[in-house]
Amino acid sequence: MQNPKTRLNAILFVLFVGVLMGALDIAILGPALPSIRAEFAVEERTLSWMFSAYVLASLISTTLMAKLSDLFGRRWIYAADVGLFALGSLLVVIAPRFEWVVLGRAVQGLGAGGIFPVASAVIGDVYPPERRGRALGMIGAVFGLAFLIGPLLGGVILAVASWHWLFLINVPLAVVLIVFSLRLLPAQRATRRVAFDAVGLVLLSLTLLALALGLNRLDVHQPGLGVLRLEVGGFLGASVLFLIGLVAWERRAPAPLLPGYLFDRRQLRLAYLLSGGAGFGEATLVFVPLMAVTVLGRYGINERNATWLLIPAILAMAVGSPLIGRLLDRIGSRLVILGGTLLMTVGFVLLSLGGGQLAPFLSAGVLIGIGMSSLLGAPIRYIMLGEARAEERSLAQGLISIFTSVGQLVGSAIMGALTTSLGRTNPAYGYQMAFGAVAVISLVLFALSTQLKSRQQERQMIPLGEVAAHG
Repeated sequence: MQNPKTRLNAILFVLFVGVLMGALDIAILGPALPSIRAEFAVEERTLSWMFSAYVLASLISTTLMAKLSDLFGRRWIYAADVGLFALGSLLVVIAPRFEWVVLGRAVQGLGAGGIFPVASAVIGDVYPPERRGRALGMIGAVFGLAFLIGPLLGGVILAVASWHWLFLINVPLAVVLIVFSLRLLPAQRATRRVAFDAVGLVLLSLTLLALALGLNRLDVHQPGLGVLRLEVGGFLGASVLFLIGLVAWERRAPAPLLPGYLFDRRQLRLAYLLSGGAGFGEATLVFVPLMAVTVLGRYGINERNATWLLIPAILAMAVGSPLIGRLLDRIGSRLVILGGTLLMTVGFVLLSLGGGQLAPFLSAGVLIGIGMSSLLGAPIRYIMLGEARAEERSLAQGLISIFTSVGQLVGSAIMGALTTSLGRTNPAYGYQMAFGAVAVISLVLFALSTQLKSRQQERQMIPLGEVAAHG
């Protein structure tokens, strides 16, 4: 009989690799975009749907797959999620047209969106309470690891092979994961049934899809950015109608996806907005290699090596994240986020005004990476720790994920629209102005951060034992 500790370690490894595989396909997208743009001859407006389709499908899948795992068991749904991810990867690889690439990314998102919540549920099922925190911490750390190694891995693969291998490598890995998950993961179904707000999820998804379609079609050369055109105003109007329907439904839903009581505190509302800003910033970073190919060609930057210019931002995030965690307990979330959003603003201004030179381009990456560290991960969770009551924290964390996804969708749609419409005759100008607009958004985040509670006020809200444990 297998040693129980060995079995738990094997289960954790299967879960870790599955979550890493899904997280890497967000981090690795940036390196792939220049080569995909060149092969399919698509503009940035269209290219942004590789990111948007993945995020939207993942958002839909997260709640759905968690519910299905309660009904049919963790083992089968985790294996199905990994299988969907592999199928999506294969569709991207063999795609004859760009529309098939987007379809493949959506299928990938459906699989990836379910992998993390089901993995977390498995940990809750098989690990004793005293070991769950450590196991969940390892799974959660995957996302930071993915953003660190993703561009590096992408750069290495693109140096020796085509972009297709960035996705094809997922297929054999997924097959191995499915075999081991069917052998190791628990097959029993959950005894506790969790309510599922299917109507709320559908309305939220339609709201975000219509919003992304409308924003993606904005054109600065049209009166009112083209909002009067049906393909822009129609989608934006539909998004508003779906949003009104969502709000009306959530007020009477028995188990709402967006419960009203989690919007009744200013700090929580600020945390959601800042999470959306973090997602917006993440989405814009995907376009950095595309900009590098456009504006730094005289330095020898091309589709195969542009990914290396993401490294300063990624390393800055890797170094900044643990330092930010230590600063939180010393100076509080407001000063940390104020400093981070200010650095992020300066970084995007530098990228906009001086991105045509290599040194400012690299320096901007460092500033943006450090700034992003103040929004991603610990700082927002720190705010939620003090503001959400114990029984609310799970739902509140889910809302943070939703707003991050909203920011990612909006960010990719706006970047695609601005770089295309502003860069018709001068692509470099399009990128410079687009990142200038991102700098304005970062400045808005800085202004929002001034409304956060001071360190003294946070101390009054967070029990001392939880503060110590968090640090």
